[in-house]
Amino acid sequence: MGPLTLILLTSTLLSSYFHPGRVVDAQSIFTIREVILSMEPSNDVPRDTNVTVRCHADVSSKGQEVLNRQYTIFKDRVPVYTKTTTSSEDLLYPLPMARAFNRGKYTCQVDIEDKSEVSEYQKLTVTGLSKPELHLNKAVVNEGEEVTARCTAPGETGSIIFYFYDNSKEIKEEQVSSNYAEIKFRFTSIGYHKFHCAYTVVVVPDSFRSEQSNIITVSVKELPYTPVLEIFPNYKIYEGDTLDITCSLRGPRYSSQTTQLILSQGTQLLGSGTKDKLNHSLVALAKHSGEFECRLEIGKVVKVATMNISVTELFSVPTLTMSPAEVFRREPLTLTCKSESLAFERLHKEELMYTLEPSDAYLISRGAGVFQGKALSADFNYTCTATAKGIMKQSRILTVRPKLLVSTPKITVLGRVILGRPFEILCNSSIGTLPINYTLIYGYDPLGMITVKKPSEEARFTATINRTDDIRKYICQAYNGHKQLQPPLSERLEATVIVPLSHPTLTVVPTLGEIYEGDHLYLICGVQGTPPVTFKWYRVGKENPLHTNTTNSNNTNLQIKDLAKHHSGMYFCEAINPANIVVSSKPVTIEVRMALWKKALIGGICLLVLAVLALLFVLYYRSKRGRREAAAELSVKPSSPKSDDSLRLTLTHDTEVYNAATVRVDRAVTSVWSERPPEAANDEETSMMSNEPDVEYTEVVHTRAADSAQVPLKKGTDTVYSELQNAPHGATDHHDYGSVEYAELNGEQPEINHSYPEVNNYQDLPVPVD
Repeated sequence: MGPLTLILLTSTLLSSYFHPGRVVDAQSIFTIREVILSMEPSNDVPRDTNVTVRCHADVSSKGQEVLNRQYTIFKDRVPVYTKTTTSSEDLLYPLPMARAFNRGKYTCQVDIEDKSEVSEYQKLTVTGLSKPELHLNKAVVNEGEEVTARCTAPGETGSIIFYFYDNSKEIKEEQVSSNYAEIKFRFTSIGYHKFHCAYTVVVVPDSFRSEQSNIITVSVKELPYTPVLEIFPNYKIYEGDTLDITCSLRGPRYSSQTTQLILSQGTQLLGSGTKDKLNHSLVALAKHSGEFECRLEIGKVVKVATMNISVTELFSVPTLTMSPAEVFRREPLTLTCKSESLAFERLHKEELMYTLEPSDAYLISRGAGVFQGKALSADFNYTCTATAKGIMKQSRILTVRPKLLVSTPKITVLGRVILGRPFEILCNSSIGTLPINYTLIYGYDPLGMITVKKPSEEARFTATINRTDDIRKYICQAYNGHKQLQPPLSERLEATVIVPLSHPTLTVVPTLGEIYEGDHLYLICGVQGTPPVTFKWYRVGKENPLHTNTTNSNNTNLQIKDLAKHHSGMYFCEAINPANIVVSSKPVTIEVRMALWKKALIGGICLLVLAVLALLFVLYYRSKRGRREAAAELSVKPSSPKSDDSLRLTLTHDTEVYNAATVRVDRAVTSVWSERPPEAANDEETSMMSNEPDVEYTEVVHTRAADSAQVPLKKGTDTVYSELQNAPHGATDHHDYGSVEYAELNGEQPEINHSYPEVNNYQDLPVPVD
């Protein structure tokens, strides 16, 4: 009993217990716990044992309701017995006198309402078969007389195959569904015959063979009748001789049976009848050589008499031949009809006559079986006949197929011809009888030959050239067997040779150093090879091409208008032609320079800014001059009487020389201006500057005096500004620059700045003075 059944039963009982007032359906208060099948007395028994198949069903139920049980017995999954009962007793299925047919696997299935349970299978084995019994209706029979035989398998059932034997040789097999088989047969040979039978019981997938039956000896008597065959003459028979053939019955007349005589040679029936004798005459031919048969049939008895004869040919079957073996239309040919062998003892050579069929005006007999003429324009079938002494023999059919001379072949190219690569050449003649031999020739040398035997075939050659002019060196020759004429040659091969691209270049116009904003740029891509060419321009860093162009020229250009800074970068181009080889140029770096007008504008702006700064610087220091606490005398004189390019600068304070320097003066040098605070300038000083000469300020660096008598100075350096009054334009070099100038010492104890002054990139710096 399965777990699901237990769960349902438990659920039903609990529901009934906790709800006693509710009516419970009796059909659901049961379960089939188990079904058991067994064999009694055992699973393995000998034949003729009474076997009982027992089926036990273990059912649990509640209440007094009667349950209808349906039992089904299966043998090898096929139901063999079914019974419905209300009894709880075991089901018994008897197998009285068990036989081999009862072997198999048995199971029992119990169905109660909507529930079902099947037992495990039990295998029953029955050993032993009954001995077969043989019965014949006659033990002594005449030759060919019919006999009835019956073979029985006592007590056996099922599918049975019976076998009948004559002298241990199986002569018949019968499969039946009963326990016997009956056959009828005739003994064709005289003497004693030992007859027996056997059988096999088939129980799928097995079969079981019985022992041999009893043996019955049958005596077969010979009938007193024999056929007789006679042929005259029976030796040295030549074609044309008359053959007399007799087929007769020898023996007493047997009135109770119908007799029949049949005369034949191979498959040809020469005569038949119910009389005692048959006569037949014929003119001997070579084909009559062989066996003749006289057959006697009495009921089912057949007796045969045979005789072999040999007929000598007067002449052999002629053969028709043609020369030459291959002939072209309207060309001479000869047909010859001839018998290879003659019986000279019976036939002279002149007696043998040859004729051609059908007669043809184009072929004329020349005697002795020779026919000459011209081939027709179409295929034609001929036969010849040899005749002598009333005997005619015909040759096999000869089909004359005149060949059509091959036409001048055409030579063409299949696909494209690419320099340095293999390509295919096709040779073809529009007219000509197959097979045709095509030969490809390069210059004067044959390269190869292809034989075309079928209309669907083509003569394709593979070739390679390394120069464009080599294409015209190929020619094609066609030949289909004509020996007298020169095989025709094609014209020279004409085809366009595609040269793969090479030497790609990218040229830039204008030149690389002269590319400015706003210009038009031309990127010229050029290659060597066969057009059409597809050009593509690329910029390094971008996957897609900038432009694609297909042209029949070997170069083309890409124009980029109104150049800007973002057009700067690396460019290259690719090219491809029908050779399908992509070539790329070397990358070219393009730098777009600033436009000239922008440079001029920027320069002007810079100069303007410098001028403004210079003006501010002058105003600042002039405003500072009125508030200086100390005065310094700056003497400016030429440093040398012979030099007009240098000045001697001397800084004094209270009659003490602080510093002196010789400064080289260049009238074209621009002054170096220091920053001037905006608050130091005023409108009055600004107005005064317009009437003063040009002033150049030079920062002079000097060291402190080492004399202890002097006023102590602060540590560090003092910055001293000297005012240089430039000479008016055009003044001489010895002009008096003035002896008194002003210098400001910062604070009461001026500090000296040790940084060197920048005097407009000049090398002559102020020299410290003790």
